[in-house]
Amino acid sequence: MSTRVGMVSLGCAKNQVDAERMLFMLKQEGFEIVADAALADVVIVNTCGFIESAKQEAIDTILEFCTLKQEGRIKAVICTGCLAERYRDEVLKEIPELDAVIGIGRNSDIVSIIRDLYSGEGGITAFGEKEALDIEGGRIISTQPFYAYLKIAEGCDNFCTFCAIPSIRGRFRSRPIENIIEEAEWLAKNGVTELVVIAQDTTRYGEDLYGEPKLPELLRELCKVEGIKWIRTLYAYPERITDELLDTIASEEKLVKYLDIPMQHCNEQILKRMNRGGSRESLSALVKKIREKIPGVILRTTMLTGFPGETEEQFAELCEFVKEMKFERLGCFAYSAEEGTPAATFEDQVPIKIKEKRSEIVMEEQMFISDRFNEEQLGKTLEVVTEGFDRYAECWFGRSAMDAPEIDGKVFFTSDRKLREGEYVKVTIDDVMDYDLLGTRV
Repeated sequence: MSTRVGMVSLGCAKNQVDAERMLFMLKQEGFEIVADAALADVVIVNTCGFIESAKQEAIDTILEFCTLKQEGRIKAVICTGCLAERYRDEVLKEIPELDAVIGIGRNSDIVSIIRDLYSGEGGITAFGEKEALDIEGGRIISTQPFYAYLKIAEGCDNFCTFCAIPSIRGRFRSRPIENIIEEAEWLAKNGVTELVVIAQDTTRYGEDLYGEPKLPELLRELCKVEGIKWIRTLYAYPERITDELLDTIASEEKLVKYLDIPMQHCNEQILKRMNRGGSRESLSALVKKIREKIPGVILRTTMLTGFPGETEEQFAELCEFVKEMKFERLGCFAYSAEEGTPAATFEDQVPIKIKEKRSEIVMEEQMFISDRFNEEQLGKTLEVVTEGFDRYAECWFGRSAMDAPEIDGKVFFTSDRKLREGEYVKVTIDDVMDYDLLGTRV
């Protein structure tokens, strides 16, 4: 009987792609992959270590499976991913119940490490150079079968003062265009119709390989892949969004009119302290330009409240900016002081209650904006990809091109016939519910 391996991947989609590559390596070597990690012999917890809440979720998940090990229900628990890379030997010291802690530079050794566990070794720690992390190769798709994340680069060179990613993931490095297209073609042949293009900074793609940004060229080549219907781009940095990129999105039919731009703030002084460019004026001008070049575009952004030194006036400016820009999609988070980052050493830290209250205020305003936007969809007919059937609501649900997987809203709808997962249908919107739309299949 082959060893059963279960994977729990936490955090971002980039981390999920790493998990999919490890699962592929294990399956190639004869391990049985099980969907429910609690039924596995070996459980891999692929962790996020980005902010405090993510670290706590990772620790809680690890301890949950360590309890199952103590009960004799599973045999070994392995910690991989960003928490393992960031804290290295500390993880095993703090959670001695773990059997192995593997840094991202040793993901490719996952097969031999599990075999070492079965030969009696325990308390294994394995770390390598961050650049040794494979950013290409086979995958086992863990999302729904009709969409997949396409990671085009690894690491980050932006060095925002609040972010630990460069120290965890290393310097920015792109994959060759040909290699990415080859993977996209493989995904399409395996039933994927929607590609979600990701990297820590997609707009920097190609600088290291080709001496200049190549995201527009890459997107145009991806549009030539047969079988792909929707392509969306996440994590585009505002100061690197070019006219060429906007013109490409506007002109290519397969590129959904959706752009994710993490702005973090609008106040120039705060942005400078974050080691980011821009100001309220430049960001407002960018939003205006994007909407002029791409009619009907859906803009998603993220904001941080309570960054060290943020005054009431600067926060008020952020609120005014959010009201004025009317982003279709927005997430706001209270700043988290991460050890090892420059911002964590700034003396003018904002009290946690104030940070969180400010975040709530922004999200309350965004709720009004989202409500108004959703009401504007009433009576419209949208193309929706079917994700499944809700037994409790007794209706189907899916996403329109306006919604990225896992982070945006849903479209719930009735249909007079049975649908299949991944089927694209036309839905007329006749009601709204919070961030979601309700409708009827045409």
